[in-house]
Amino acid sequence: CIDVCICVLFLFYVFFYAPWCGYCKKLEPIWHEVGAELKSSGSPVRVGKMDATAYSGIASEYGVRGYPTIKLLKGDLAYNYKGQRTKDDIIEFANRVAGPAVRSLPSRQMFDHVLKRHDVLFVYVGGESPLKEKYIDVASELIVYTYFFSASEDVLPESVTLPELPAVVVFKDGSFFTYDRESFAPSHNHTHPLLSVSKLVAIAVINEKEQNEESTRLKDLIQRVATEYRGHFNRDFQFGHMDGNDYINSLIMSEVQVPSVIVLNTSNEQYFLPQEPVNTLEQLVGFINSVLDGSAQAHGGDGIFQRMKRVAYDARSTVMSVFRSSPLLGCFLFGLPLGVISLMCYGMCTAESDDGADDMERRKWINAGREEEECKEETWNTWRPGTRDGL
Repeated sequence: CIDVCICVLFLFYVFFYAPWCGYCKKLEPIWHEVGAELKSSGSPVRVGKMDATAYSGIASEYGVRGYPTIKLLKGDLAYNYKGQRTKDDIIEFANRVAGPAVRSLPSRQMFDHVLKRHDVLFVYVGGESPLKEKYIDVASELIVYTYFFSASEDVLPESVTLPELPAVVVFKDGSFFTYDRESFAPSHNHTHPLLSVSKLVAIAVINEKEQNEESTRLKDLIQRVATEYRGHFNRDFQFGHMDGNDYINSLIMSEVQVPSVIVLNTSNEQYFLPQEPVNTLEQLVGFINSVLDGSAQAHGGDGIFQRMKRVAYDARSTVMSVFRSSPLLGCFLFGLPLGVISLMCYGMCTAESDDGADDMERRKWINAGREEEECKEETWNTWRPGTRDGL
């Protein structure tokens, strides 16, 4: 990996870093391994890195706001990598995004093989159509999260019957669902896939790496509600689970406990938290119903106060990330400007005080001069020649 200057590129995997960033230094040896393996495998993806502090204009153009940032540049598109910082995960992302947005499933054997490898499988069935164009647009945007496929109707299992073609079919939990045409308009908000929908989103926030009884229970409850209450909530809700609370914390600008349940309204950036711990299916259903009927307390929103809070939160997060990675550099970057500003303010206040003292002294001299003139005039009037007192 070498420092690069981006110009006209087709497939380029870029690691944006800052020399002072501790996380960047930890990722650097892994990034070298990624570059070596992609090169040895004959991948068309070219791997490089860029000092975002030296090329701040280019980094800003690609929306780099923190470090480290990994982006795969594919033509005119820039895909953010937000997965685990391991070699295998980073390479898998590159292979997925570098390939076609929609992959073909030519046979039943291939379909069965892919179905076993994916928890959720999206398949377009049919020929050329406006729906296929929308499907490709969405696949191009959301390929950072999952794979998208196409197949002919005879490739699907015999149990799958489609009322009409073309269609988009989603296979999940041993069943399948047919999406209507309105479900596949591109969202263009570049967020987590759960949040790329217009519905309310009920999420179990858990820790996948350190599973405990409560995390497993909440995950199972969310899955049960999604399955057993599909007819009741399907029109208004999307259900899922999320590993860790970092993304949710940054979204709501607050701390969410792990494990816990949260409902997000992505249309107005409001969120809802249960007032009591969710221990049973009935409690979870009651909480979701309270959100649906408007009795649950809403937090957040997209008002002017929340926007100002977002600006302050982003600034604070940036400062804290700098101090966590390099405390000495943080003190230099932020302490030096504050020190200069303090000296300037002190100088201005001191100068103003000195001017005030000079003015006061000047007024004293003027007043003293006036008093002396008045004293002379009074003496002259009292002792002028020709008067009895003056003889």
